[in-house]
Amino acid sequence: MKSCIAASRLKDDEEVNQEVPQNYVTQPPSSHSVCHVEYSAPISWQPMSNTRRSPPPSQSLPSSKVSEEHNWQAMQVSVRERNAVMFNNPLMADVQFIVGIPPNVKTFPAHKYVLATGSSVFFAMFYGGLASEVNKIEIPDVEPVAFLNMLRYLYCDEIKLGADTVLPTLYAAKKYIIPHLAKTCVRYLETSLSARNACVLLSQGRLFEEVELMQRCWEVIDAQAEEAFKSDGFTDIDYKTLETILRRETLNSREITIFNALLRWAETECPRQDLEPTPENKRSVISDCLFLIRMSSMTLEEFADGPAQSGILTLNETTDLFLYFTAQNKPELKFSNTTRKGLAQYRVHRFQSSAYRSNQWRYRGRCDSIQFSVDKRIFIAGLGLYGSSNGASEYTVRIELKKNGMILGQNLTKFKSDGSSNTFPVMFDTPIQVEADMFYTASAVLDGSELSYFGQEGMAEIQCGKVTFQFQCSSDSTNGTGVQGGQIPELIYYC
Repeated sequence: MKSCIAASRLKDDEEVNQEVPQNYVTQPPSSHSVCHVEYSAPISWQPMSNTRRSPPPSQSLPSSKVSEEHNWQAMQVSVRERNAVMFNNPLMADVQFIVGIPPNVKTFPAHKYVLATGSSVFFAMFYGGLASEVNKIEIPDVEPVAFLNMLRYLYCDEIKLGADTVLPTLYAAKKYIIPHLAKTCVRYLETSLSARNACVLLSQGRLFEEVELMQRCWEVIDAQAEEAFKSDGFTDIDYKTLETILRRETLNSREITIFNALLRWAETECPRQDLEPTPENKRSVISDCLFLIRMSSMTLEEFADGPAQSGILTLNETTDLFLYFTAQNKPELKFSNTTRKGLAQYRVHRFQSSAYRSNQWRYRGRCDSIQFSVDKRIFIAGLGLYGSSNGASEYTVRIELKKNGMILGQNLTKFKSDGSSNTFPVMFDTPIQVEADMFYTASAVLDGSELSYFGQEGMAEIQCGKVTFQFQCSSDSTNGTGVQGGQIPELIYYC
């Protein structure tokens, strides 16, 4: 790890902050995949270990057209290439699949031997004790594009996934017990997981009994609950998933946001049940989920402006809740009166000591930055910063989190320091998802008291709980912050 050293001084007697060298770029480890996996958008995908090497993606496989040529077999040097010629090819096909429902129905020719060697379901269908002699099979519950994806994998060892096809393909892989195809679909979903689609993917994870996918969804929903509840995808979940989410104790969200999301879900659910979205019908489709809202966790103003005027509470419920907020003798409520626990917040402190000098640490609009990576997915909630070394002071600060130069989150705010060497939290509006084994840049531009504390004896690698952090100097840092010393002593995160 390169060290960060002091490099220059001002021409007058003032000493400038420590400066850092240009950051070096780490190369991601190379790896080999089980088969050629093609995604419709660039997505980081880590293959399973202990698997065989596949042909490079640039070596395109032959198509069924090749079989029209004389002696085509002699031109294909591997079993994989010869099988690829048979993919979606009527030549020597001994079974046909009629897939989908009108008007989206397609017919696919196939070869029983190839299918049976890749799926125990197909083996039982064609060669088991109850094998049928029927050579035309209707499959109305699988989408044609997903069935074609499954055939492509069985014939060609190739997987092509897109945002619109991954869930139907996962369903086909589960139906016909093709584990590697199913795992690849789940990995695709995990790498595209965000607050916008976490609730929908949680619903699908429950349907497909994908425990690992569900756990990843919960991580995102808990940490980025405010965003998840405001997403369009939240209104698409089923009632059971809705109930499961509302029971969650670790949601990092204000209760009024959860209530507003529930109303949006009810407004969308009514048309799905051929109902007008009236307050009475909304209450009907919400049913007992309404009592999972922690009404008492809201402020009186939030309750008065929201639930009290929503029309879905009865007069008695509204009166009891107002009395609960204002009266000494509080009535019993059907609603839970406990506050959600939320997520435990962690801080990684990267300096072993702090200091101040009569002519350091200065700002004047310059940027303090540090690069970092982690070994598991976390959610950055904010930065801990040093404050004034000359007594209590207020700072204006702009914080940013970037990846490859792209801003993932930022906030312009103020914080007050008390003149001590303590760190002071400055938070992003919403936690920002940070993936494992990728470098991110945390930056802060402060404006306030000229001199502040700064960190010393910085560590390049730190174990904090179950997360390992690595730090590197950033070329964005124009105020001297680096690995060994400077500002941004803490990253505040959830995991």
